[in-house]
Amino acid sequence: MSSGGHRRGPPKHKNKFAWKPNSGCKINPTEVGGKLRPYAEITGVCPRCKEQIDWKRKYGKYKPLFEPAKCQRCSKRNVRQAYHNLCNGCAMEHNICAKCSCRVDHIIGRDISEVEAEQKTLEEAIKNARERDRRTLLRAMNKGKSQSSAKTPTNDDSKAGGLFTASSLEEYAEFSRDDEDDYSDEEDPHIVE
Repeated sequence: MSSGGHRRGPPKHKNKFAWKPNSGCKINPTEVGGKLRPYAEITGVCPRCKEQIDWKRKYGKYKPLFEPAKCQRCSKRNVRQAYHNLCNGCAMEHNICAKCSCRVDHIIGRDISEVEAEQKTLEEAIKNARERDRRTLLRAMNKGKSQSSAKTPTNDDSKAGGLFTASSLEEYAEFSRDDEDDYSDEEDPHIVE
């Protein structure tokens, strides 16, 4: 008795490289999803829904929103991310996933207001810091943006490592002000007359 021509068992061969969507087509880097305009960060969803949206992005199935969609709770046009059913306000208020509407403990991503508040405190700390410390902060921030997967060095003698070991930016600003008071003009090797 034959099994109807269907093969059972492991596959005949393993793919040597992963499938890439639109591998023959050139993507304009200025279009949404290109190098210069990447997709927005996925926020307000549970880990399972984030994996689903990541899969769609990876295999070329993702369709971004071009205008805000209607929220299923408040009926306002506040949904700004593709595949979301609820706006960020309703999802945060009811503590549910914005895509599948299930109650979750851990929601991925941060709200825009949280990001803006953090940005304001960071700008305040940079404004109050010395020029040398300000440049060190900006260099560490740019390094973090370009290599988000790489870890920041945590050497005790480096300023960048000292930045991220402090529990808050205000403590770092106070720390850098205290360092400034420790040096006098004749002891500082960086001052040339």
